[in-house]
Amino acid sequence: MQQVQKQSRDVTQGQYVPVGSADYSAVLTFLYEEAALLDQLRLSEWGERLATDLVYTAPLRHTRLGVDHAKSFVRSVMHFHDDYRSIMGRILRLSGQSAWAEDPPSRTRRLITNVLIRETANSNEFDVTSYMLLTRSRFSDHNVDVISCERRDLIRREADGSFKLARREALLDQSVIGTPNLAVFL
Repeated sequence: MQQVQKQSRDVTQGQYVPVGSADYSAVLTFLYEEAALLDQLRLSEWGERLATDLVYTAPLRHTRLGVDHAKSFVRSVMHFHDDYRSIMGRILRLSGQSAWAEDPPSRTRRLITNVLIRETANSNEFDVTSYMLLTRSRFSDHNVDVISCERRDLIRREADGSFKLARREALLDQSVIGTPNLAVFL
């Protein structure tokens, strides 16, 4: 029980930002616009919304019994562990002709929901938790891949009022991902 409480404290640092407030609406708009940019393959524009100190991860999930549920994620093994530079390299590769895993590109739809925003010790940063459901269709295949996750983000307000994604941890619901590759951004 103590481990579950400790894990919750790591996620829930400050006061909730009220739903419907100006800050809540601005962060929610940022998340919706981000999803649209990715779904429309406007990767360069999405890259402009990333902080240069970005850390972008998806730890491996193990199925655990109820008493060990808090140990479901293994952060020493990752589906991906990227920083700003490696993400920009992926964007460059996906935008060119060397991304054979995404040629032709996947058709994706990102649905963002259950957005909770908390204040942090830094007045220009927000801890944001959201759920994402991603559908992915490839080629002329009738199968559709479904990937769901909880995303834990740090979103930073810049001096000009715009936002940058500074950290994202995607906690996938699946232990085994039923898609041939994970060449899309979560």
